[in-house]
Amino acid sequence: MSVDIAIENGLVVDGTGNPSYRANVAVRNDRIAVVTRSEIRNARQVIDAKGLVVSPGFIDMHSHSDLTLLAGADAESKIRQGVTTEVIGNCGESAAPLEGEAVGVAQANASEYELKVTWSSLSEYMKALEQHGVVLNVACLIGHGTVRTSVMGFANRVPTGREMNRMKELVAKCMQEGAFGLSSGLFYAPGCYAKLGELVELARVAALFGGIYASHIRDESDRLEKAVEEGLAVGRKSGISVELSHHKACAKRNWGKVRRTLRNITKARTEGIDATVDVYPYIAYNTYLSAAIPPWAHEGGPERLIERLKKPAIRKKLKQQMQKGGKDWETMTKAPSWDKFMISSFPKRPSLVGKTIQHISRSKKCDPYEAIFDMLIDGETMVSVVVEDMNERDVEFVLQSPLSMIGSDGYSLSTGGPLGAGKPHPRSFGTFPRVLGRYVREKHVLTLEDAVRKMTVFPANKLGLSDRGLLRDGMRADIVIFDPSEIVDNATYLEPHRFPSGIEHVIVNGKITISEGKYLRRLNGHVLRHGGWSPADGRARR
Repeated sequence: MSVDIAIENGLVVDGTGNPSYRANVAVRNDRIAVVTRSEIRNARQVIDAKGLVVSPGFIDMHSHSDLTLLAGADAESKIRQGVTTEVIGNCGESAAPLEGEAVGVAQANASEYELKVTWSSLSEYMKALEQHGVVLNVACLIGHGTVRTSVMGFANRVPTGREMNRMKELVAKCMQEGAFGLSSGLFYAPGCYAKLGELVELARVAALFGGIYASHIRDESDRLEKAVEEGLAVGRKSGISVELSHHKACAKRNWGKVRRTLRNITKARTEGIDATVDVYPYIAYNTYLSAAIPPWAHEGGPERLIERLKKPAIRKKLKQQMQKGGKDWETMTKAPSWDKFMISSFPKRPSLVGKTIQHISRSKKCDPYEAIFDMLIDGETMVSVVVEDMNERDVEFVLQSPLSMIGSDGYSLSTGGPLGAGKPHPRSFGTFPRVLGRYVREKHVLTLEDAVRKMTVFPANKLGLSDRGLLRDGMRADIVIFDPSEIVDNATYLEPHRFPSGIEHVIVNGKITISEGKYLRRLNGHVLRHGGWSPADGRARR
Protein backbone atom coordinates (compact mmCIF):
# COMPACT_ATOMS: atom_id res chain seq x y z
CA MET A 1 0.00 0.00 0.00
CA SER A 2 1.22 3.53 -0.75
CA VAL A 3 1.21 6.15 2.00
CA ASP A 4 1.92 9.87 2.14
CA ILE A 5 4.31 9.88 5.10
CA ALA A 6 6.33 7.14 6.80
CA ILE A 7 7.78 7.92 10.23
CA GLU A 8 10.53 5.38 10.84
CA ASN A 9 12.65 4.24 13.79
CA GLY A 10 10.88 6.36 16.40
CA LEU A 11 10.06 5.66 20.04
CA VAL A 12 6.26 5.60 20.03
CA VAL A 13 4.51 7.09 23.07
CA ASP A 14 0.98 6.42 21.96
CA GLY A 15 -0.98 8.56 24.45
CA THR A 16 -2.46 5.72 26.53
CA GLY A 17 0.12 6.01 29.31
CA ASN A 18 1.40 2.54 28.46
CA PRO A 19 5.18 1.95 28.06
CA SER A 20 6.80 3.31 24.92
CA TYR A 21 7.95 0.99 22.14
CA ARG A 22 9.84 1.11 18.86
CA ALA A 23 7.61 1.26 15.81
CA ASN A 24 6.97 2.92 12.47
CA VAL A 25 3.94 5.09 11.71
CA ALA A 26 2.34 5.50 8.29
CA VAL A 27 0.05 8.41 7.33
CA ARG A 28 -2.38 8.39 4.42
CA ASN A 29 -4.46 11.50 3.71
CA ASP A 30 -5.52 12.86 7.15
CA ARG A 31 -5.40 9.53 9.00
CA ILE A 32 -2.90 7.21 10.61
CA ALA A 33 -2.83 4.25 8.24
CA VAL A 34 -0.88 1.91 10.50
CA VAL A 35 1.42 1.75 13.51
CA THR A 36 3.69 -1.23 12.93
CA ARG A 37 7.05 -2.78 13.69
CA SER A 38 7.28 -3.82 10.04
CA GLU A 39 8.91 -1.84 7.27
CA ILE A 40 6.71 0.70 5.52
CA ARG A 41 7.13 0.76 1.76
CA ASN A 42 5.95 3.07 -1.01
CA ALA A 43 5.95 6.25 1.10
CA ARG A 44 6.01 9.59 -0.71
CA GLN A 45 7.96 11.14 2.18
CA VAL A 46 10.03 9.50 4.90
CA ILE A 47 10.86 11.03 8.30
CA ASP A 48 13.71 9.34 10.16
CA ALA A 49 12.73 9.57 13.85
CA LYS A 50 15.74 7.68 15.22
CA GLY A 51 16.44 8.98 18.74
CA LEU A 52 13.14 10.86 18.76
CA VAL A 53 9.75 10.37 20.40
CA VAL A 54 6.67 10.04 18.20
CA SER A 55 3.46 10.99 20.01
CA PRO A 56 -0.06 12.22 19.29
CA GLY A 57 -0.38 15.97 18.78
CA PHE A 58 -0.81 17.87 22.01
CA ILE A 59 -4.24 19.23 22.99
CA ASP A 60 -4.20 22.53 24.86
CA MET A 61 -7.20 22.11 27.14
CA HIS A 62 -7.32 25.74 28.24
CA SER A 63 -6.57 28.54 25.81
CA HIS A 64 -7.69 32.10 25.07
CA SER A 65 -6.87 32.41 21.35
CA ASP A 66 -10.39 33.39 20.24
CA LEU A 67 -9.23 36.70 18.76
CA THR A 68 -5.53 36.05 18.15
CA LEU A 69 -6.34 33.22 15.73
CA LEU A 70 -8.05 35.82 13.53
CA ALA A 71 -5.35 38.44 14.06
CA GLY A 72 -2.75 36.08 12.58
CA ALA A 73 -3.15 32.60 11.13
CA ASP A 74 0.28 31.48 12.31
CA ALA A 75 -0.59 30.30 15.85
CA GLU A 76 3.18 29.97 15.92
CA SER A 77 3.61 30.02 19.69
CA LYS A 78 1.38 26.93 19.97
CA ILE A 79 2.30 24.89 16.90
CA ARG A 80 6.00 25.17 17.77
CA GLN A 81 5.17 23.55 21.13
CA GLY A 82 3.57 20.59 19.39
CA VAL A 83 0.01 21.76 20.06
CA THR A 84 -2.25 20.55 17.25
CA THR A 85 -5.61 21.33 18.92
CA GLU A 86 -6.55 24.11 21.31
CA VAL A 87 -9.72 24.72 23.29
CA ILE A 88 -10.79 28.37 23.26
CA GLY A 89 -13.59 30.34 24.94
CA ASN A 90 -12.38 29.68 28.48
CA CYS A 91 -12.88 31.59 31.74
CA GLY A 92 -16.37 32.71 30.73
CA GLU A 93 -15.13 34.83 27.83
CA SER A 94 -15.73 33.71 24.23
CA ALA A 95 -15.83 35.30 20.80
CA ALA A 96 -19.54 34.51 20.50
CA PRO A 97 -22.48 34.80 20.92
CA LEU A 98 -22.61 38.58 20.73
CA GLU A 99 -25.71 40.62 21.45
CA GLY A 100 -26.39 43.83 23.37
CA GLU A 101 -23.47 45.14 25.44
CA ALA A 102 -21.31 42.14 24.54
CA VAL A 103 -20.82 43.55 21.04
CA GLY A 104 -19.03 46.66 22.33
CA VAL A 105 -16.94 44.64 24.80
CA ALA A 106 -15.84 42.28 22.03
CA GLN A 107 -14.90 45.14 19.73
CA ALA A 108 -12.89 46.83 22.48
CA ASN A 109 -10.96 43.60 23.05
CA ALA A 110 -10.50 43.05 19.31
CA SER A 111 -9.04 46.53 18.85
CA GLU A 112 -5.93 45.43 20.77
CA TYR A 113 -5.20 43.12 17.83
CA GLU A 114 -6.32 45.58 15.12
CA LEU A 115 -9.38 43.44 14.41
CA LYS A 116 -12.96 44.34 13.54
CA VAL A 117 -15.75 42.13 14.88
CA THR A 118 -17.88 41.02 11.92
CA TRP A 119 -19.81 38.15 13.50
CA SER A 120 -22.48 37.70 16.15
CA SER A 121 -23.29 33.98 16.32
CA LEU A 122 -20.88 31.14 17.05
CA SER A 123 -21.46 29.68 13.58
CA GLU A 124 -20.52 33.02 12.01
CA TYR A 125 -17.36 33.16 14.13
CA MET A 126 -16.44 29.60 13.14
CA LYS A 127 -16.98 30.47 9.48
CA ALA A 128 -14.74 33.52 9.88
CA LEU A 129 -12.02 31.27 11.30
CA GLU A 130 -12.37 28.83 8.42
CA GLN A 131 -12.24 31.58 5.81
CA HIS A 132 -9.19 33.07 7.50
CA GLY A 133 -7.50 29.68 7.82
CA VAL A 134 -6.02 28.02 10.90
CA VAL A 135 -2.75 26.21 11.45
CA LEU A 136 -4.11 23.93 14.17
CA ASN A 137 -7.48 22.49 15.16
CA VAL A 138 -9.83 24.64 17.23
CA ALA A 139 -12.58 23.58 19.66
CA CYS A 140 -14.89 26.31 21.01
CA LEU A 141 -16.50 26.72 24.42
CA ILE A 142 -19.32 29.20 25.14
CA GLY A 143 -18.41 31.87 27.69
CA HIS A 144 -21.03 32.30 30.43
CA GLY A 145 -19.80 35.86 30.96
CA THR A 146 -20.26 36.62 27.26
CA VAL A 147 -23.76 35.14 27.28
CA ARG A 148 -24.66 37.11 30.42
CA THR A 149 -23.29 40.36 28.97
CA SER A 150 -25.29 39.75 25.79
CA VAL A 151 -28.52 39.51 27.76
CA MET A 152 -27.97 41.48 31.00
CA GLY A 153 -24.94 43.66 30.42
CA PHE A 154 -22.99 44.18 33.65
CA ALA A 155 -26.02 44.03 35.93
CA ASN A 156 -25.25 42.76 39.44
CA ARG A 157 -28.46 40.86 40.12
CA VAL A 158 -30.35 37.63 39.55
CA PRO A 159 -31.70 37.34 35.97
CA THR A 160 -35.41 37.70 35.35
CA GLY A 161 -37.31 34.76 33.92
CA ARG A 162 -37.17 36.27 30.45
CA GLU A 163 -33.42 36.90 30.74
CA MET A 164 -32.77 33.38 31.99
CA ASN A 165 -34.72 31.92 29.08
CA ARG A 166 -32.77 34.02 26.59
CA MET A 167 -29.45 32.92 28.06
CA LYS A 168 -30.56 29.29 27.82
CA GLU A 169 -31.60 29.85 24.20
CA LEU A 170 -28.17 31.28 23.38
CA VAL A 171 -26.37 28.36 25.04
CA ALA A 172 -28.57 25.84 23.21
CA LYS A 173 -28.00 27.58 19.88
CA CYS A 174 -24.22 27.60 20.37
CA MET A 175 -24.24 23.93 21.34
CA GLN A 176 -26.25 23.13 18.20
CA GLU A 177 -23.66 25.05 16.18
CA GLY A 178 -20.85 22.87 17.52
CA ALA A 179 -19.64 24.23 20.87
CA PHE A 180 -17.97 21.70 23.16
CA GLY A 181 -19.48 23.11 26.32
CA LEU A 182 -19.90 26.08 28.64
CA SER A 183 -17.16 27.95 30.49
CA SER A 184 -17.44 30.32 33.42
CA GLY A 185 -15.16 32.99 34.87
CA LEU A 186 -16.56 33.53 38.35
CA PHE A 187 -13.57 35.62 39.38
CA TYR A 188 -14.47 38.26 36.79
CA ALA A 189 -17.41 40.58 36.16
CA PRO A 190 -20.09 39.85 35.13
CA GLY A 191 -19.58 36.14 35.87
CA CYS A 192 -19.00 36.89 39.54
CA TYR A 193 -22.58 38.21 39.79
CA ALA A 194 -24.05 34.79 38.98
CA LYS A 195 -25.45 32.54 41.71
CA LEU A 196 -25.24 28.76 41.70
CA GLY A 197 -28.79 28.32 40.38
CA GLU A 198 -28.04 30.34 37.25
CA LEU A 199 -24.92 28.28 36.52
CA VAL A 200 -26.79 25.01 37.04
CA GLU A 201 -29.61 25.96 34.68
CA LEU A 202 -27.21 26.90 31.88
CA ALA A 203 -25.03 23.85 32.51
CA ARG A 204 -28.09 21.62 32.16
CA VAL A 205 -28.59 22.99 28.66
CA ALA A 206 -24.98 22.28 27.68
CA ALA A 207 -25.23 18.82 29.26
CA LEU A 208 -28.18 17.94 27.02
CA PHE A 209 -25.78 18.20 24.07
CA GLY A 210 -22.98 16.25 25.77
CA GLY A 211 -20.95 19.36 26.55
CA ILE A 212 -18.62 20.04 29.48
CA TYR A 213 -18.54 22.81 32.11
CA ALA A 214 -15.08 24.41 32.41
CA SER A 215 -14.81 26.86 35.29
CA HIS A 216 -12.38 29.49 36.46
CA ILE A 217 -13.80 29.14 39.94
CA ARG A 218 -14.83 32.03 42.17
CA ASP A 219 -11.76 31.96 44.41
CA GLU A 220 -8.31 30.42 44.02
CA SER A 221 -7.05 31.88 47.28
CA ASP A 222 -8.57 32.08 50.78
CA ARG A 223 -11.87 30.43 49.78
CA LEU A 224 -10.41 27.89 47.38
CA GLU A 225 -12.12 24.87 48.92
CA LYS A 226 -15.53 26.55 48.96
CA ALA A 227 -15.09 27.61 45.32
CA VAL A 228 -14.13 24.08 44.27
CA GLU A 229 -17.25 22.78 46.00
CA GLU A 230 -19.37 25.25 44.00
CA GLY A 231 -17.84 23.91 40.79
CA LEU A 232 -18.58 20.35 41.86
CA ALA A 233 -22.12 21.38 42.82
CA VAL A 234 -22.76 22.51 39.25
CA GLY A 235 -21.84 19.02 38.10
CA ARG A 236 -23.83 17.35 40.87
CA LYS A 237 -27.02 19.32 40.16
CA SER A 238 -26.85 19.45 36.36
CA GLY A 239 -25.21 16.14 35.48
CA ILE A 240 -22.56 17.87 33.38
CA SER A 241 -18.88 16.86 33.15
CA VAL A 242 -16.80 19.38 35.11
CA GLU A 243 -13.34 20.75 34.30
CA LEU A 244 -11.83 23.00 36.99
CA SER A 245 -9.49 25.39 35.23
CA HIS A 246 -5.78 26.02 35.98
CA HIS A 247 -6.02 24.44 39.44
CA LYS A 248 -3.83 26.20 41.99
CA ALA A 249 -3.67 27.92 45.36
CA CYS A 250 -2.63 31.58 45.36
CA ALA A 251 -0.89 33.42 48.23
CA LYS A 252 1.59 31.82 50.61
CA ARG A 253 -1.03 31.48 53.36
CA ASN A 254 -2.94 29.09 51.09
CA TRP A 255 -0.10 26.96 49.76
CA GLY A 256 -0.79 23.28 50.27
CA LYS A 257 -4.58 23.56 49.97
CA VAL A 258 -4.50 21.79 46.60
CA ARG A 259 -3.91 18.53 48.47
CA ARG A 260 -7.30 18.90 50.14
CA THR A 261 -9.11 20.14 47.06
CA LEU A 262 -7.85 17.25 44.94
CA ARG A 263 -8.99 14.82 47.66
CA ASN A 264 -12.42 16.48 47.58
CA ILE A 265 -12.59 16.19 43.78
CA THR A 266 -11.60 12.52 44.00
CA LYS A 267 -14.38 11.94 46.53
CA ALA A 268 -16.87 13.67 44.24
CA ARG A 269 -15.88 11.32 41.44
CA THR A 270 -16.85 8.35 43.63
CA GLU A 271 -20.31 9.96 43.83
CA GLY A 272 -20.61 9.91 40.04
CA ILE A 273 -19.43 13.46 39.21
CA ASP A 274 -17.07 13.47 36.22
CA ALA A 275 -14.69 16.13 37.57
CA THR A 276 -11.13 16.79 36.42
CA VAL A 277 -8.68 19.73 36.41
CA ASP A 278 -6.14 21.31 34.11
CA VAL A 279 -2.83 22.88 35.14
CA TYR A 280 0.04 24.91 33.70
CA PRO A 281 3.65 24.40 34.88
CA TYR A 282 4.42 27.86 36.30
CA ILE A 283 4.22 29.60 39.68
CA ALA A 284 2.91 32.89 38.25
CA TYR A 285 -0.50 33.68 36.83
CA ASN A 286 -1.60 36.26 34.27
CA THR A 287 -4.81 38.26 34.52
CA TYR A 288 -6.45 41.64 33.99
CA LEU A 289 -5.32 44.30 36.46
CA SER A 290 -8.99 45.30 36.75
CA ALA A 291 -9.63 41.94 38.46
CA ALA A 292 -8.01 43.45 41.54
CA ILE A 293 -11.04 45.77 41.89
CA PRO A 294 -14.04 44.54 43.95
CA PRO A 295 -16.98 43.24 41.87
CA TRP A 296 -19.46 45.97 42.85
CA ALA A 297 -17.28 48.60 41.17
CA HIS A 298 -17.58 46.80 37.79
CA GLU A 299 -21.37 47.02 37.70
CA GLY A 300 -22.43 48.85 34.56
CA GLY A 301 -19.28 47.92 32.62
CA PRO A 302 -15.81 49.40 32.03
CA GLU A 303 -16.98 52.99 31.56
CA ARG A 304 -18.75 53.03 34.92
CA LEU A 305 -15.68 51.47 36.56
CA ILE A 306 -13.50 54.28 35.23
CA GLU A 307 -15.98 56.89 36.51
CA ARG A 308 -15.82 55.37 39.98
CA LEU A 309 -12.01 55.20 39.94
CA LYS A 310 -11.85 58.96 39.42
CA LYS A 311 -13.67 59.70 42.70
CA PRO A 312 -11.42 60.06 45.80
CA ALA A 313 -14.02 58.73 48.26
CA ILE A 314 -14.57 55.59 46.18
CA ARG A 315 -10.82 55.07 45.76
CA LYS A 316 -10.47 55.11 49.53
CA LYS A 317 -13.23 52.52 49.92
CA LEU A 318 -11.76 50.34 47.18
CA LYS A 319 -8.32 50.39 48.76
CA GLN A 320 -9.73 49.24 52.10
CA GLN A 321 -11.60 46.37 50.47
CA MET A 322 -8.64 45.38 48.29
CA GLN A 323 -6.52 45.10 51.43
CA LYS A 324 -9.04 43.03 53.38
CA GLY A 325 -11.09 41.18 50.76
CA GLY A 326 -14.85 40.80 50.91
CA LYS A 327 -17.61 38.28 51.24
CA ASP A 328 -17.34 35.70 48.47
CA TRP A 329 -14.72 37.81 46.69
CA GLU A 330 -11.10 36.86 46.12
CA THR A 331 -8.70 39.77 46.50
CA MET A 332 -5.39 39.65 44.63
CA THR A 333 -3.94 42.42 46.76
CA LYS A 334 -4.19 41.23 50.35
CA ALA A 335 -0.67 41.38 51.84
CA PRO A 336 0.81 41.69 48.33
CA SER A 337 4.45 41.62 47.28
CA TRP A 338 4.32 44.46 44.79
CA ASP A 339 7.64 43.45 43.26
CA LYS A 340 5.88 40.25 42.08
CA PHE A 341 3.24 42.19 40.06
CA MET A 342 4.65 42.85 36.56
CA ILE A 343 2.76 44.75 33.86
CA SER A 344 2.50 42.39 30.88
CA SER A 345 0.26 44.41 28.56
CA PHE A 346 -0.59 48.12 28.51
CA PRO A 347 -1.36 49.29 24.94
CA LYS A 348 -1.82 52.92 26.02
CA ARG A 349 1.47 53.00 27.99
CA PRO A 350 3.84 50.43 26.44
CA SER A 351 6.80 51.98 28.31
CA LEU A 352 5.41 50.49 31.54
CA VAL A 353 5.35 46.92 30.22
CA GLY A 354 7.86 44.81 32.11
CA LYS A 355 7.81 47.15 35.10
CA THR A 356 6.50 46.06 38.49
CA ILE A 357 3.83 47.88 40.45
CA GLN A 358 6.47 48.46 43.11
CA HIS A 359 8.71 50.21 40.58
CA ILE A 360 5.84 52.23 39.09
CA SER A 361 4.46 53.41 42.44
CA ARG A 362 7.90 54.42 43.68
CA SER A 363 8.71 56.32 40.49
CA LYS A 364 5.37 58.13 40.77
CA LYS A 365 5.86 58.57 44.54
CA CYS A 366 2.41 57.22 45.25
CA ASP A 367 0.70 54.35 47.03
CA PRO A 368 0.60 51.09 44.96
CA TYR A 369 -3.21 51.06 45.11
CA GLU A 370 -3.30 54.61 43.76
CA ALA A 371 -0.94 53.51 40.97
CA ILE A 372 -3.36 50.70 40.08
CA PHE A 373 -6.31 53.09 39.93
CA ASP A 374 -4.39 55.54 37.74
CA MET A 375 -3.21 52.84 35.35
CA LEU A 376 -6.72 51.48 34.91
CA ILE A 377 -7.99 54.97 34.11
CA ASP A 378 -5.11 55.72 31.71
CA GLY A 379 -5.41 52.34 30.02
CA GLU A 380 -9.22 52.39 29.84
CA THR A 381 -9.02 49.18 31.95
CA MET A 382 -6.98 47.42 29.23
CA VAL A 383 -4.02 46.50 31.44
CA SER A 384 -2.75 43.01 32.27
CA VAL A 385 -0.33 41.72 34.90
CA VAL A 386 1.77 38.63 35.57
CA VAL A 387 1.80 37.82 39.28
CA GLU A 388 4.15 35.34 40.97
CA ASP A 389 2.02 33.94 43.77
CA MET A 390 2.06 30.12 43.70
CA ASN A 391 4.23 27.37 45.13
CA GLU A 392 6.42 24.96 43.16
CA ARG A 393 5.51 21.97 45.32
CA ASP A 394 1.81 22.68 44.69
CA VAL A 395 2.43 22.81 40.93
CA GLU A 396 4.21 19.47 41.07
CA PHE A 397 1.47 17.91 43.19
CA VAL A 398 -1.27 18.97 40.75
CA LEU A 399 0.82 17.84 37.78
CA GLN A 400 1.19 14.39 39.36
CA SER A 401 -2.50 14.00 40.11
CA PRO A 402 -4.36 11.45 37.97
CA LEU A 403 -7.10 14.10 37.73
CA SER A 404 -4.98 16.66 35.86
CA MET A 405 -4.39 17.40 32.20
CA ILE A 406 -2.30 20.19 30.67
CA GLY A 407 -3.67 23.58 29.64
CA SER A 408 -1.54 26.63 28.90
CA ASP A 409 -4.08 29.34 29.82
CA GLY A 410 -2.26 31.24 27.07
CA TYR A 411 -2.74 32.52 23.53
CA SER A 412 -1.67 31.66 20.01
CA LEU A 413 0.90 34.39 19.42
CA SER A 414 3.87 35.21 17.22
CA THR A 415 6.94 37.44 17.45
CA GLY A 416 5.81 40.36 15.28
CA GLY A 417 2.93 42.82 14.90
CA PRO A 418 0.15 43.03 17.47
CA LEU A 419 0.68 39.35 18.37
CA GLY A 420 4.27 40.08 19.33
CA ALA A 421 3.52 43.02 21.62
CA GLY A 422 3.96 43.31 25.38
CA LYS A 423 5.39 40.69 27.69
CA PRO A 424 2.77 37.94 27.82
CA HIS A 425 3.10 35.08 30.26
CA PRO A 426 5.72 32.65 28.87
CA ARG A 427 3.16 29.84 29.06
CA SER A 428 1.91 30.90 25.61
CA PHE A 429 5.29 29.85 24.18
CA GLY A 430 6.55 27.17 26.56
CA THR A 431 3.93 25.18 28.48
CA PHE A 432 4.18 21.77 26.81
CA PRO A 433 7.97 21.63 26.29
CA ARG A 434 8.36 22.85 29.90
CA VAL A 435 6.39 19.87 31.18
CA LEU A 436 8.47 17.47 29.09
CA GLY A 437 11.82 19.13 29.77
CA ARG A 438 11.62 20.36 33.36
CA TYR A 439 9.10 18.03 34.96
CA VAL A 440 9.80 14.82 33.04
CA ARG A 441 13.49 14.84 32.12
CA GLU A 442 14.98 17.04 34.84
CA LYS A 443 12.80 16.66 37.93
CA HIS A 444 11.20 13.24 37.27
CA VAL A 445 7.86 14.50 38.54
CA LEU A 446 6.11 12.62 35.70
CA THR A 447 7.03 9.76 33.44
CA LEU A 448 7.22 10.55 29.77
CA GLU A 449 4.25 8.30 29.08
CA ASP A 450 2.03 9.88 31.73
CA ALA A 451 2.94 13.41 30.64
CA VAL A 452 2.00 12.63 27.04
CA ARG A 453 -1.28 11.06 28.21
CA LYS A 454 -2.14 14.30 30.05
CA MET A 455 -1.52 16.22 26.81
CA THR A 456 -3.35 13.91 24.40
CA VAL A 457 -5.95 11.23 25.01
CA PHE A 458 -6.99 12.51 28.45
CA PRO A 459 -8.21 15.90 27.14
CA ALA A 460 -9.49 14.25 23.93
CA ASN A 461 -11.71 11.94 25.96
CA LYS A 462 -12.91 14.83 28.11
CA LEU A 463 -13.99 16.73 25.01
CA GLY A 464 -15.45 13.74 23.19
CA LEU A 465 -12.83 13.80 20.42
CA SER A 466 -12.99 10.10 19.67
CA ASP A 467 -10.63 10.23 16.67
CA ARG A 468 -7.78 12.26 18.16
CA GLY A 469 -5.32 11.91 21.02
CA LEU A 470 -3.95 8.42 20.26
CA LEU A 471 -1.48 6.91 17.81
CA ARG A 472 -3.77 4.20 16.50
CA ASP A 473 -4.74 2.93 13.07
CA GLY A 474 -7.57 5.07 11.69
CA MET A 475 -7.09 8.02 14.07
CA ARG A 476 -6.60 11.54 12.77
CA ALA A 477 -2.96 12.15 11.90
CA ASP A 478 -2.09 14.84 14.45
CA ILE A 479 1.48 13.89 15.39
CA VAL A 480 4.43 15.43 17.23
CA ILE A 481 8.02 14.21 16.89
CA PHE A 482 10.42 15.57 19.51
CA ASP A 483 13.85 14.99 21.00
CA PRO A 484 13.33 13.91 24.64
CA SER A 485 16.93 14.84 25.53
CA GLU A 486 16.71 18.35 24.09
CA ILE A 487 13.13 19.53 24.48
CA VAL A 488 12.98 22.65 26.64
CA ASP A 489 11.06 25.88 27.01
CA ASN A 490 13.11 29.02 26.30
CA ALA A 491 10.50 31.69 27.05
CA THR A 492 10.98 33.75 30.22
CA TYR A 493 8.92 36.42 31.94
CA LEU A 494 11.12 39.21 30.59
CA GLU A 495 11.72 37.51 27.22
CA PRO A 496 8.50 35.60 26.58
CA HIS A 497 8.56 35.62 22.76
CA ARG A 498 11.07 32.77 22.53
CA PHE A 499 10.18 29.47 20.91
CA PRO A 500 11.08 26.16 22.53
CA SER A 501 13.79 23.75 21.42
CA GLY A 502 13.46 20.06 20.64
CA ILE A 503 10.24 19.98 18.58
CA GLU A 504 11.44 18.50 15.30
CA HIS A 505 8.27 17.76 13.34
CA VAL A 506 4.56 18.53 13.74
CA ILE A 507 1.87 16.99 11.55
CA VAL A 508 -1.69 18.38 11.55
CA ASN A 509 -4.45 16.40 9.84
CA GLY A 510 -1.86 14.46 7.86
CA LYS A 511 0.11 17.47 6.60
CA ILE A 512 3.55 18.53 7.83
CA THR A 513 3.55 21.96 9.50
CA ILE A 514 6.92 21.84 11.32
CA SER A 515 9.72 20.08 9.41
CA GLU A 516 13.13 19.59 11.02
CA GLY A 517 12.31 22.45 13.38
CA LYS A 518 11.33 24.81 10.57
CA TYR A 519 7.85 26.34 10.53
CA LEU A 520 6.15 25.89 7.14
CA ARG A 521 3.02 27.98 7.89
CA ARG A 522 0.57 25.56 6.31
CA LEU A 523 -3.07 26.10 7.20
CA ASN A 524 -3.94 22.47 7.84
CA GLY A 525 -6.13 22.98 10.92
CA HIS A 526 -9.89 22.41 11.18
CA VAL A 527 -12.52 24.22 13.21
CA LEU A 528 -13.98 21.28 15.12
CA ARG A 529 -17.66 20.93 15.88
CA HIS A 530 -18.92 18.85 18.77
CA GLY A 531 -21.22 16.21 17.36
CA GLY A 532 -21.91 18.27 14.26
CA TRP A 533 -21.11 18.64 10.58
CA SER A 534 -17.83 20.23 9.56
CA PRO A 535 -17.38 22.02 6.24
CA ALA A 536 -13.73 20.87 6.29
CA ASP A 537 -14.58 17.36 5.11
CA GLY A 538 -18.34 16.95 5.24
CA ARG A 539 -18.31 14.29 7.95
CA ALA A 540 -19.67 14.26 11.47
CA ARG A 541 -16.92 15.34 13.83
CA ARG A 542 -16.53 14.69 17.54
